[in-house]
Amino acid sequence: MPLSGNQPTPDVPVRVKRLPHGEGLDLPAYATAGAAGMDVVSAEAVTIAPGGRHAVATGLAMAIPPGFEIQVRPRSGLALKHGITVPNTPGTIDSDYRGELKVILINHGAEPFAIQRGDRVAQLVLAPVTRASWLAVDELDETERGTGGFGSTGGVVAL
Repeated sequence: MPLSGNQPTPDVPVRVKRLPHGEGLDLPAYATAGAAGMDVVSAEAVTIAPGGRHAVATGLAMAIPPGFEIQVRPRSGLALKHGITVPNTPGTIDSDYRGELKVILINHGAEPFAIQRGDRVAQLVLAPVTRASWLAVDELDETERGTGGFGSTGGVVAL
């Protein structure tokens, strides 16, 4: 729950277990005081070919509190400089999952991309989850946009 003024929100504890191949690696951490995402590192050395994908091991398993998820997001520097991104952005880790966190990466670049053990490969964002309940109706309310979809609001000359 956010606090008023410029006070930070309180930390939410997330239990984390280092798996044997994750021993000696840093736990996910915020790079700056204002960072929304925690950098997570690779627990393996792997090379991803151009156009290739790989589920990169982190050597971590966690118990996310009920009512939260962890979103897996790309690192902007890897995306810009090397074309390395998370194809299912944001990836979701559910609160009831207890297996190893793996980060699915894809290489959209022109060169093979080598990842070393301990390299920062993605960001993790702890986020609250709001669950939906569906209410079937015969009609929906009218809006100015209506049923206009893909590109209907403009913004790109070619559309």
